[in-house]
This record gives sequence, C-alpha cells and structure tokens, in this order.
Amino acid sequence: MNIIDICKEYTNLSFSDIDELRKISDMLPTISELVRADVFLDCITKDHTKAIVVAEAKPIHVKSNYMNSVVGKIALQENEPAALRTLNTGVSTRGLKAITQEDKTVIQTTVPVRNKKGEVIAVLIIEQATNQVFKDGENINSSTLSKSLEDFPEMFQYMGQNLNLITQNIDDSIIVFDRYGVAIYANPCAKRLYKKLGYRDDIVGMKFNNLVLDEISFKKVLMNNYTKTPETSAGNLDLEIKYSIMRQKGKVTGVNMIIKDITEVKEKEKELILKSVVIKEIHHRVKNNLQTIVSLLRLQSRRVDDDYLKKAFNESISRILSISVTHELLAQEGIDEVDIKSILKMISKNTLDYISTSDQSIEVNVSGDNFSVNSDKATSIALVVNELIQNSIEHGFKNRDHGYIEIIIYKGEIHSTISVKDDGRGFNVKDIKMNSLGLNIVEQIVKDKLEGDFIIDSGKEGTKIIFDFKN
Repeated sequence: MNIIDICKEYTNLSFSDIDELRKISDMLPTISELVRADVFLDCITKDHTKAIVVAEAKPIHVKSNYMNSVVGKIALQENEPAALRTLNTGVSTRGLKAITQEDKTVIQTTVPVRNKKGEVIAVLIIEQATNQVFKDGENINSSTLSKSLEDFPEMFQYMGQNLNLITQNIDDSIIVFDRYGVAIYANPCAKRLYKKLGYRDDIVGMKFNNLVLDEISFKKVLMNNYTKTPETSAGNLDLEIKYSIMRQKGKVTGVNMIIKDITEVKEKEKELILKSVVIKEIHHRVKNNLQTIVSLLRLQSRRVDDDYLKKAFNESISRILSISVTHELLAQEGIDEVDIKSILKMISKNTLDYISTSDQSIEVNVSGDNFSVNSDKATSIALVVNELIQNSIEHGFKNRDHGYIEIIIYKGEIHSTISVKDDGRGFNVKDIKMNSLGLNIVEQIVKDKLEGDFIIDSGKEGTKIIFDFKN
C-alpha cells in the first residue's frame, strides 16, 4: 500500500493533508541521508491510541536499524511514547527510547508535521541506535535560511522550520551546500564548531573551499560522489567528515557535509590503550608473584619425605596455579575479562600435571558455550574447577591407570552452569563431603563468591558435579 491508500484507510486526514504528506514523503530519503538515520512519517489512526507508519526512508551510507519495511505497521504508545506524545500534543521530543516493530531498542527524536492551518497531521521520526548521544542546541529561526534555497523548494516549503528542529538535536555539524558550492544552511552544532575554529562571520553564504576541512575539492565531491569518511585534525579537535550528494528528480541539487567531533572518542581511545597497558602490567606482576610462591613451595616439598605432606604441597601448588592461569590470560588480553573456555583448558592441564601420577593416563575434554567473565569471577571458577578435577583424580581414579573427565559449559540468561563429570568408580557423597577440604572450598566459593549452588551425583558409573554462577 502507498501513503495515500494507508492514510485513507486508517486515518481521518483530509485529501489536502494527505497530499502534503505525500510530498513530504518524497523528501524523506534526502532527510535520512542528511541526518544519517532511519526516518519515518507516522499518522494517528482512527483509534486515536495508535499510530501507523505511512512512509519511511533508510540512509544509504549508514546501517539501518531495520531488516524489513515497516510501512503500514502499527506503532503503540507503550513502545513508542515519543511518537504518540508528539502526535497528541504537537510538542517535539528528543532522545527518548523506543521499541521498534522488529523488537529493537532505539532512540527517537520526533517533530510534529503541521498543515497550513497549524494542525498536527503527522510526526516525523528520526531513529538512531542507542549509543547515539543527543545534546541541546539553540533554536534557529527559519529566516536564517538563505534565500538561495530555490534548489529545494518543496523540501523547505513543507519542512523549513521542522528541519531546524530536527538538525539542532543531532550531535553532528551539518552544512548544506547548493550545487554551486555555496553554504545555504548550517545547523547550530556547525556554527559552534566553526566559531571554535576562529570563524567570526556567519558561515551560511560562504563557499565550500573556505569551509572544507580536508583536501577534497567541491568538484571532486560532485563528480565522484565522494563517499569516503576521512578523519582530520583542526586545531585541538579531531574530526570525521562525511559527504553525501543530494538529488531531486534525478538532478544534483547540492551536497551535505556532515562533520562529527570525535575528539572525545580519540581521547577515550588513548585512555583505553593506556589502561590496557596498565592492566596487562598488573596481571603480569601478579602472575609472576604467584609463580614465585609456587617455586618456593616446590623447593619446600622436595625437602619433605612424608607422602601426605607432599600431596598437600601439590594440591596447594595446583590451587595457586589455577589463579595464576587467570592472571596470565588477563595479562595477554589487557582487559578485565577473560575467555572461560581458555581458562578451563589451561587449568585442566596444570591440575593433571601436579595431581595425577606418572603412571596415570587421564584425559580432560572441555566443551560447551564460550563467553567472557570478569577477573574476579574467573578466579573463583578456576579454583572451583581445579578442586573438582583434583577430587576426580583422588577419589574417582584412585588405583586406576586411566580415566576421562568431561567439563561442559552452559551459558544461561541469569545463571550459567559448569558440569564436571568423570567415569571413575564413584564414592559415598556424605562421607567424602564431610571429610573433604576440596569440596568445602567448592561449596564456600560457589555460594559466597559466585552466588550459585552445586550438586553432586556419584555412583558406579562415575561422578557428576554441577555448579552454577550468576552472570
């Protein structure tokens, strides 16, 4: 269905109102490219509690938030409060969250569209991803628009003041040039930017060559439909520049120059790099200190002849190494999160090296979901899995020369689960749990640190221990 059919069937709009909306809908692609966002026209339905999408436009050079067309779809107040608010009150809305027809969260900026009588007949909606930030801008009177807007007669006849309301809520500098390279419009953000750069006069009316901040010429932009997004520095500012050609009825009518101030982004990138280096160094030092402790324990264990004490030393070394593994991986990544599968694989190897005897052949397989956890949670999980592997070797594979341990990871919505299953001989759960330091450690860590629970099931076919932790 086209805009005329939709409006006739679902709204109470007059023929003249529908005709005005039809003309505005033809300009949506230009507006969409100008603001680099999905743009829609919604009208109130005969129900008055719902709106309907009558027209849409997706940006060409920016990824849309939509997979399919939503023209003809209903917009509910509980999902799109900004759109319904503007339709009912005639008041613009900035930066309000909404749920799309495809169940995505977006940020909406809405502007009322009025007919010649001043009545609200539709709402123009700009939708951007939730990571976009909107800043306040100053109002622009429509008289500040240059009289040389003859190349865009319909656009500014119907959208003149509404365009100002739209662009003043966009956190980018927007300058519109006519086909001769003369600036015919600049939003408040653009005017503030050029004031920072030392421009004293109004930039509207200036030529492209006096405003361009990179080395591109206006002719090159027009001839090659220049779509690159160069980064440049101007004074102490880092800027990202985007050009897009405007066309009407197949003819080039002008150029949009969109300038994004990425100074703060660049500063944050530098801070993140520095933070990453510091994190790496901290984890590297912690790992080295733990390795030193392990070396001292090894030296001490060599002086002990008692097998029970040697076993205690080896268990302690294994526990310390399980923590060391976490810091080793964190030192490599330089962030406070680490891959859970990588941790469990390294822990399994280290535990087998220090706990199993030389005449035992034990295989450990790690499978399931793969995701990242923070350093504190990773350390707790490492200790728990280390204890469970030790438990399997000590009780399940005692006096056996082979064994198999399977570790399965499952990522849930609220709690994730790890199961450790062996094919050992099993044991009496009550007896072992009362006398096992390892299982007492597991219970304490799971409940106190991981905010989860654990279950033990042991029989003739082996032992399976499952524990969960809060995401």
